[in-house]
Amino acid sequence: MLSINIADVIAVVQTMIPQLIVLGVALVAAIIVTICAMKSKKPLKGFIRKEAWLAFLLVVVVVVNTILLGPVYSMVNMAMGGGTISDEAIEEAKALATEIAEEGIVLLKNDDAALPLAEGTKVNVFGWSSTNPIYGGTGSGALSDAYPTVDFLTGLTDAGIEYNQDLVDFYTGWRTERPTVGMMGQDWTIPEPTVSEYGSLISDAKDFSDTAIFFIARSGGEGADLPQSYDGEETYSDDGSSFFGATGVRYSDQKDDLDASKSYLELSNREQALLDEVTANFDKVIVVVNSANAMELGFVNDYSQIKSVLYCPGTGQTGFDGLGEILAGQINPSGKTADTFVSDLFATPTANNFGDFDYTNMDEYGYENMFAEGGMAYPTFVNYVEGIYVGYKYYETAYAEAEAGNMEFDYDSAVLYPFGYGLSYTTFSQEMGPITNDGTTVSFDVTVTNTGDVAGKDVVEVYYNPPYTNGGIEKAAANLIQFAKTSTLEPGASETINISFALEDMASYDTYGEGCYVLEAGDYEISINSDSHNKIATDTVTVGSTIVYDESNKRESDQVAATNQFGFAEGDVTYLSRADGFANYDKATAAPTSYEMSDEAKATYFNETNYDPTDYNNDSDVMPTTGADNGVKLADLRGLDYDDPMWDTLLDELTVTDMNTLIELGGYETSAVDSIGKVMTYDCDGPASINNNFTGQGSIGFPAAVMIACTWNKDIALAFGESIGRMANDMDVSGWYAPATNTHRSAFAGRNFEYYSEDGVLAGWMCANAVNGAREWGVYSYVKHFATNDQETNRTNFLCTWLNEQSLREIYLKSFEIVFKNSNPGATMVAFNNIGTVPAEACSELLNTVLRGEWGFRGLAETDYFGGYGYQDADRMIRNGCDLMLATYSTPQSTVTDQESATSVIAMRTASHNILYTVVNSRAYDSEISGGLPTWEKILFAIDAVLVLLIACLEYFAVKKYLAKKKEVEVEAVVEETTEE
Repeated sequence: MLSINIADVIAVVQTMIPQLIVLGVALVAAIIVTICAMKSKKPLKGFIRKEAWLAFLLVVVVVVNTILLGPVYSMVNMAMGGGTISDEAIEEAKALATEIAEEGIVLLKNDDAALPLAEGTKVNVFGWSSTNPIYGGTGSGALSDAYPTVDFLTGLTDAGIEYNQDLVDFYTGWRTERPTVGMMGQDWTIPEPTVSEYGSLISDAKDFSDTAIFFIARSGGEGADLPQSYDGEETYSDDGSSFFGATGVRYSDQKDDLDASKSYLELSNREQALLDEVTANFDKVIVVVNSANAMELGFVNDYSQIKSVLYCPGTGQTGFDGLGEILAGQINPSGKTADTFVSDLFATPTANNFGDFDYTNMDEYGYENMFAEGGMAYPTFVNYVEGIYVGYKYYETAYAEAEAGNMEFDYDSAVLYPFGYGLSYTTFSQEMGPITNDGTTVSFDVTVTNTGDVAGKDVVEVYYNPPYTNGGIEKAAANLIQFAKTSTLEPGASETINISFALEDMASYDTYGEGCYVLEAGDYEISINSDSHNKIATDTVTVGSTIVYDESNKRESDQVAATNQFGFAEGDVTYLSRADGFANYDKATAAPTSYEMSDEAKATYFNETNYDPTDYNNDSDVMPTTGADNGVKLADLRGLDYDDPMWDTLLDELTVTDMNTLIELGGYETSAVDSIGKVMTYDCDGPASINNNFTGQGSIGFPAAVMIACTWNKDIALAFGESIGRMANDMDVSGWYAPATNTHRSAFAGRNFEYYSEDGVLAGWMCANAVNGAREWGVYSYVKHFATNDQETNRTNFLCTWLNEQSLREIYLKSFEIVFKNSNPGATMVAFNNIGTVPAEACSELLNTVLRGEWGFRGLAETDYFGGYGYQDADRMIRNGCDLMLATYSTPQSTVTDQESATSVIAMRTASHNILYTVVNSRAYDSEISGGLPTWEKILFAIDAVLVLLIACLEYFAVKKYLAKKKEVEVEAVVEETTEE
């Protein structure tokens, strides 16, 4: 997101001081000429005035050029860059977007085989959102408006389904546009007419068709989470429809029917009233849920008339064609849920500890932030009290404990649709073959057979249930470990899929014992499931003796053993434990009672108010070589190992200024460095497409990441990445600010649409395949937001995220770990929030110890948008593993201020190495290209040089003419005086 505040403007002016001095000299010279003209006698004025004014004009031109060449040149680079996407690539992407929807839309309910619709069926479509559906999210995840979208009604038409035009005309006449009342450009409205406004339309619709589609939609986006409750203020939209206010709270549908119990993810009062009328008039009702966020859908079982339910997250450019095809039976749905759909979103373990929590004893660390209330931001916090028990891992474990008699828990009341759940128009059987375990790898075959009479695809979901000792290492009773999707199977056809995974992948992180991963001895139940709750078949893998993966026995997938690193982030928090049947549930999941940071934690808290890089200089560091003339160009390093000695030869050639330029100007680009032939590259948003925020150019937009995850199809994720890579290549874009793979910790998280799932294994493999697809075109992916950016509330307000090491590693880092170990993204975008008291963008344990050490990543780490939030400091970040500042112009914070100490220059050198390594191994160096500055910038330099020369010439000739004319006038005056005498 782009934002410029007063502090930014001041910073820009400060960085322009050298240029302004040069320009000032030229301007003063022009002023002197003018003063000479104005003070001279009348015959002199007109003679010189034209040179003076022309000099002024040229100075103005130089000023403009210098500004373009100065702090804002990154934005100009983006505006001047880009290519054209081929028609073939566009058509390929559109077809793929439809295919993703065909496989990602989930059939949640289908009583009496109400779907698919019989050929020739007409439908009445109810719900205003049917005329204004949700295609994706807002912010960086928004779709480009350069291409037309297939809306829901067009999708019906394309599938041969006729709808009631009278209802459509009614909705479009009532309101034509989707309003934006929420924060950060989001739409939290639920526009819906009152039932009385329909008149006889509902009863008349029965003459058109006996089938009704009830369409509901919810949106989300960057910068704010979804509203959870009403706060007592009576504020309404102009037409009286319900909406949610800028404080993130819900307002009721009408002034006289305030409903404090509802959230944005429930039916609104008007939706409920409409549904009552629809079900009273139609015996066959199909509900379409157009939302990337898992809503409360218990109402679908309250009406016998609701026969079918389809879950349809954001569809991207063409995905509604897929929905139409599924309704018409042209495609058999095969999607599975990527999240658990619960009956009560306020009864989850996370509910009381998600949102806005402000410290009351941190006022001294306040900092100006235009996005904060009152313009000042103060430290905030969020407690991840649920530990590892996120989503289905809690519900399935609670069910297991209840079955063992250790607690009371009604699974069927708590969970409406389990994780991994989805129906089909046909039926399948799955047969599990014998398991082999060679001590390293577990493998077996699963034979899937279509036992119905319609062709379709099925998903093989593999879970493990580890042995658990009461009070021991925390373990969930169900853990997805691998999955695969079949090809299309005709009725009676079978396909055998081989499943394999590493034995070590069943290890648990033992924070308070061994301080590393441990695979405890015992029987591990391996099951193939239809979803997280329902097992199809099981077998057992027995581990004879406990395996401790410490420094002397690291996991095979690690470069360095994973050991305790994040004790500082645990805080003074009670974490949910399985012990004694979740005996501490009430205490652990209660809302915070203390809003003060402890003195111990406070001593470790730094932001721009108290951080000084020189406090961390090491006097024993030796200043590296800079500015050497070794004759090596960056292109010479392509394909060489990160640790190849030739890198030192190249890095020695960089000056401190070169390195600072690389580091400080990384906003949607990486900067050019002429001396080593480093070309400028373009980097673009976003997770569903490639968008140039400056030119407005964009690619075809794909369905939301949630929809991609719901396909459970790794090949589709790969194809998605390939299509993104191809379009990026056409646009001359080398870096992709995506994919995003944070965790759906809460259904209310505003950015869930661009994150895959509540489960790290599903998310990790989908993300890894997308990255691999883009890499086939030489595009490096900024996998984001690394890490624990699982809510938008306070994300830039010094958000201290408190969590224990086991949950960090097993839940919030899991998808990232899979990506970085099984693909080659080349880059990562680091999260805005803090881990404990330490900004993720300056957390060495995260960026160096885990990412580069344990996982072996080689490449660059970039900040999220450099918005002057009070904690983004280039000095601090490069010293702790974050290399590139996502700044579109130079600011004091994005500039490395310590360019003298050896400690700082070494950090600059490492950051430059990481940036250069990523770029030279990308599409930017796939073929012969000219290095150095962009052409437009070279032209402006040339223009400046010519203009300065012209100004000097004008000043010289103006002064020369002035002096000659003055002398001539003086001589004439003397002659005149002599004549008079």
